[in-house]
Amino acid sequence: MIVLKPRQATPALDVNTLSGPWSLAEQAPEHFTMVVVYRGLHCPICKGYLQELNRLHDDFITQGVSTLVISSDSKERAQEAFSAWRIDKLTLGYELSVEQSQAWGLHRSASRGDTGQGASQEPAEFTEPGLFLIKPDGTLYWSNISTMPFARPHFKEVLTAIGIVLDINYPARGELV
Repeated sequence: MIVLKPRQATPALDVNTLSGPWSLAEQAPEHFTMVVVYRGLHCPICKGYLQELNRLHDDFITQGVSTLVISSDSKERAQEAFSAWRIDKLTLGYELSVEQSQAWGLHRSASRGDTGQGASQEPAEFTEPGLFLIKPDGTLYWSNISTMPFARPHFKEVLTAIGIVLDINYPARGELV
């Protein structure tokens, strides 16, 4: 598995979103691009998590942070999450590939096969959560990668931390082997 290191270039990320093509290389935030990988429509924890981000979206923009949220879900499932979860301020990507997940050091899971019907049914495979803050030069500033849907960074805390980072010009940490 690939391990991304702070202060090093991140892999390319070109994806489809519900509002059109999106490329990390084309982003020009004042301070950071935040990429949030969620498990998909089947995940009730993801629903609340992304609703929190949706509520704080304008605060992130004020801090100079643009956002992308993405899963390995199909376009149809992404559209259903977007509408049903009421996350209208977020740029929602879909069909994060196995190769993209691997390039970003993300974990993947297979369906347990017994997890509901319809929208709540787990897909055969999906990507587990991750959060990445990327500087405008394309280098990784901070990441959080999980193997489970639980215990993710709270967006209010991330927002507060970004404010501190910007105030004191705190460097990216964790760059050593």
